[in-house]
Amino acid sequence: MSKNRSGRSVVQSELSLKAWQEHPPTVAEARLSKCPMCGAASCPVGGPIQLHGHGLRERTVLGPGGPDEAATSVTIAAQRYRCVLCDAVIVVVPREVRGRRQYSVSAIALALALWGLLLATAAEVRRRVSPAKVVGDTAARGWATLRRWARAAEQKQLFPSVPLPGGQATLRQVAAAVATALSASADPATRGHPVEQRAFVGGGQAA
Repeated sequence: MSKNRSGRSVVQSELSLKAWQEHPPTVAEARLSKCPMCGAASCPVGGPIQLHGHGLRERTVLGPGGPDEAATSVTIAAQRYRCVLCDAVIVVVPREVRGRRQYSVSAIALALALWGLLLATAAEVRRRVSPAKVVGDTAARGWATLRRWARAAEQKQLFPSVPLPGGQATLRQVAAAVATALSASADPATRGHPVEQRAFVGGGQAA
């Protein structure tokens, strides 16, 4: 669970981004079992619903839809709820989506693998992960977002359960360590796939 700038709680569901796109969940399907803020049951036995649907909120998500797909920009309708007991507003999103981040965590994991393990240049990573086709001269030579992701991972703001290298590790070494751990945790069915594809899958599962 994370907080966005408006103070609302952003909670990840068990549904993947692709499943959400193919079959957007109803209010009942996406409703949490309890309020993440006060812990009250959303639908207590014999009582009224306490976590009410509170409309939809559009979210734009960037990055490849699959480990070997082209980067895209998709818009989903996140489900909003309001707790009648504590008045908290909860936004439920697919499991790969995070508050204050436009890119899916799978896309971020792919980027860290390309940069940290395959030693691709930042510009090459941007071309693979970002759907933007027209960029300025500075962006054409690099991608500042990539270093921000590596720094966020180093500060445990991304993939907090993944172990990090000790000592004076560079951001690229941090990216490599995170990508290695995510690829190792990916679904066993991906074994034998390229490491960056396994990191993509592991990133979504770690979310």
